Parts: sequence; C-alpha cells; structure tokens
Amino acid sequence: MIGLEVLYAIAGALFAAIALLSGLDRSNSRRWQNAAFWGLFSACFLFGSHLPDMANGALAIGLVIIGGMGGWRRGEPVTSTIAQRQASAATHRNRLFLCALIIPAVALAGTMLFRHLTFGGLHPVDPKQATLVSLVLGIILSLAVAMPMLRARPTEPLQEGRRLFDQVGWALLLPQMLAALGAVFAAAGVGEAVGALTTAWLPEGSRLAAVVTYTLGMALFTMIMGNAFAAFPVMTAGVGLPLIVLKFGGDPAIMCAIGMLSGFCGTLMTPMAANFNLVPAALLELKDKNGVIKAQVPTALILLFANTVLMYVLVFHRF
Repeated sequence: MIGLEVLYAIAGALFAAIALLSGLDRSNSRRWQNAAFWGLFSACFLFGSHLPDMANGALAIGLVIIGGMGGWRRGEPVTSTIAQRQASAATHRNRLFLCALIIPAVALAGTMLFRHLTFGGLHPVDPKQATLVSLVLGIILSLAVAMPMLRARPTEPLQEGRRLFDQVGWALLLPQMLAALGAVFAAAGVGEAVGALTTAWLPEGSRLAAVVTYTLGMALFTMIMGNAFAAFPVMTAGVGLPLIVLKFGGDPAIMCAIGMLSGFCGTLMTPMAANFNLVPAALLELKDKNGVIKAQVPTALILLFANTVLMYVLVFHRF
C-alpha cells in the first residue's frame, strides 16, 4: 500500500540530492553548511520513522543550530540564462500553464479515485493519504511533461529546486516545527491551563467576554504557533468547549467554524506562518521581509472584529 512512508522516501531522496549538489557547489563558500543542513533534513524523512525519539530530537537540534546561526549561504546554480527563459516563454506561450495545471488536476482526480479504488479487496493507496499521494503523483507527472517540452537537462529541476530552497532557507521547515509544537502544547495540557486562567478572570455569566476571549485567543495563539490548526485544540479545550458550549449552550459547529476563521486572522499577522508570509517575500525578493505582513494587518483586524461579532450573534441561537 502506498502511504506516508513512500512519500517520506521521495521527499528524503529529493533533499538528499539537494544536499549533494550543495556540497559540489565550489562557488559557495559555505557549501558544506548548506549540504549539512539539507542532509539532516533528508535524514528526518528517510530514517525518522525508524529512529528513536532522542535521535530525531538530535536531528532537529542540528537543523536549528545550523539555521539559527546563519550557517549557510544561498547557492547560485546556473541552469539557464534570462535570454533563454524569455525565448522559451515566447515559444511555448500559454502551453507553459499546462505543467502547472496538471498538479491540481491529478490531485483532485486522485483524491476522488484512490479513496474507493481496490484490487482484490485491498487498497493500492492508503485512503487516508489519498490527497497527499495524488499531489505527489501530480508533481511527478507535471515534471515528466515539462522536461521534454522544455528540453531541460536532468539536473535542471534539482538545481532550480536547490536555488529556491536556499532562497527560502530555514522558513521551509517552520510549518513542520510548529505542527510538532502544537502537539507538544496539547500533550502538556496547555489548553487546560488556559481554561483555568480564563475562568479565573472572566466576568461571571458574560457570554460576550467568553466569545471575545475565544476569538482573540485563537488569533493570538495562531500568531505564536504560526498555525491555526495547532492553536485550535488549545483554545477550544480551554475556552470554547467549557465556556461557550457547556456553560452558555453555544452551537459547537458555529463556534468551531468561526473560531478557525479567527485563527486565520492571526495567520495574516505573524512571521511564524512562514509559508504564507515569509516565503512569498523571499521568492519575490522584497526588500522588507515583513512587507507581506504589514499589508495584511488592516484586513486581518477588520476580519477578526467581524468574526467576533458573527460568533456572538450566531453561536447562541439555534437555527
């Protein structure tokens, strides 16, 4: 059955190739730091499921040390010149979008197909991971179409990948780190601690205070953790369920839906949500790395206020 382990192996092989190319780049004065960083990241994917927790922790600490101390320097691999890219774009024109559209098309089709596909009563693809498997399959098919169409050398996708990875840097790892942090917070009972503190100072019997605490807390915890999905169990266990649902009789479906939207408002205002806010700034080579966040803050605050009003109006009414 094709599941997460196969996807981990593919990702690990990719990062291992990036590490090898980084080590071979003699034009980069810090090539060995780059190679070590991507090599450790590759090891997390290739061997993480088979290593003890202590070893995985050591790999994570190694990544933090290299990335946190500015240990690497961006490589400048030579793949094609600007003139060559312009000529290729003029030749292929809108056909270039075909390569990009293959990925979502295959991901959508595979998600619907693999969940129900069986041979001899067995699933060839893990139904729980159908979307991820389909996404990776779409990327591979897109690459298979793009390379002969663009007459690219075999190493060009890897070199371009290395350039992008080096440009984004440590922010590429942040979503995984923050997802792990959310699990740690939940296991440590942070939600219960937040609930105890909240009930101690909230005005007794105030529905408005409970709603404001929940929506604002979702935004703030998302800003800290960089991920609304990581903040959700903490705030819902600490404030949402015990106060809004159990104490005041609120609708849990409405509370959860609007609560997640409130968390996404925090996503717009934090550098911890690197894949949304720092990565675009790095790829666009903006002078202000926080420029994306500054542009989003007014919208985020307006939406957070609107979500708070909507929850207070809707969550305590049965429709």
